[in-house]
Amino acid sequence: MNASISSLARNGETLTAVWAGGERTDLPYLWLRDNCGCGECRVEQTTEKRFHLFRVPNDLKPSTVAIEGAGSEDEVIAIAWPDGHRTRYRSSEIHRLLSPSHPDLQYWDGRFQPQRFGYGPFLANDSAAMEAIEEFLRTGVCVLVDAPTEPDSLEELATRLGPIREVLFERIHNVMLDPKGYNIAHTDLAVGAHNDFTSYTWPPSVQALHMLVNECEGGESTVVDGFALLDELRRDHPDEFDVLCRVPVPSRIFSEAYECYAANPMVALDTEGEVRMLRFNTAQMQAIPLSEPRLTEFYAAYHELSRRVNDPAAEVSFRLEGGQILLCAGHRVLHGRKALRSHGHRHLQDAYYEHDNVRNHLRVLRRAGGI
Repeated sequence: MNASISSLARNGETLTAVWAGGERTDLPYLWLRDNCGCGECRVEQTTEKRFHLFRVPNDLKPSTVAIEGAGSEDEVIAIAWPDGHRTRYRSSEIHRLLSPSHPDLQYWDGRFQPQRFGYGPFLANDSAAMEAIEEFLRTGVCVLVDAPTEPDSLEELATRLGPIREVLFERIHNVMLDPKGYNIAHTDLAVGAHNDFTSYTWPPSVQALHMLVNECEGGESTVVDGFALLDELRRDHPDEFDVLCRVPVPSRIFSEAYECYAANPMVALDTEGEVRMLRFNTAQMQAIPLSEPRLTEFYAAYHELSRRVNDPAAEVSFRLEGGQILLCAGHRVLHGRKALRSHGHRHLQDAYYEHDNVRNHLRVLRRAGGI
């Protein structure tokens, strides 16, 4: 679409812009007034909004509108309001807002292998950090190699991933064989594909699993692209996908000191109907009340999703060695572990971060690089 406007027409509650290519865009008057970028409406130092919409009538209409510098790069929509206030928008500014910003997601199956990035360059070099973060946001998973093997080194990732998201349990969680451990990860059993803390209404959205020492046979790490499976399920069985979005599923994790419990649907959608979260943790799932009217339909859908999650064709398997960190998008990627075949020393630490902070750090890096 050409970013130049050929004409403007005032209608009941909107200003209709006709672009040079013939496309039309309705611009609500209240939206135009609310987003004014002048020094009276914004704090110039911070760009934060000062204007409050209640200060104008809800049937606000402009006194005059005009196009200035038509056809040039500096083309402007100039608006005068009844109270004398004036608002100016570059046509290119309006044009940029026409397309919503969607993440560029790459779905994958069992043939995929996570991309590997050097730990040192990730922390020290902005270009290397951007490359790794872009891959992580696209695929939901990557591995940092040549990382330290000292405990609690995950604190160092805060400069790139944002502050650690604390939960009721340890800030940095130690995973070793432990007969008193409070979940299955402390045993030698296989750990099925899952995401953590489905027992929180808002589970942590990034997980870092840091292998300090791995002298054990077996115990290979596994990952599954939950979003890819849901995309397929939605196409194949839309009714089953829908019930997974609607039936609350209780989840619980507890220790001697703490207990976490929440009930939410396995699948959460955003306002545009796109998947934003999968909650899947068989070990911590509790019984759904028998009073749930869609219980039979839910179990048919859950069975189908469980079958797909555990399909070998969906699973990526690899060995995580000492000094390697697996990063997983916690609302998308399910992770697990094969059974341990020996009791050699194996020490993994994990910590949580938030996806928003990772994504926002990428914006800062791009801005600093003039991108």
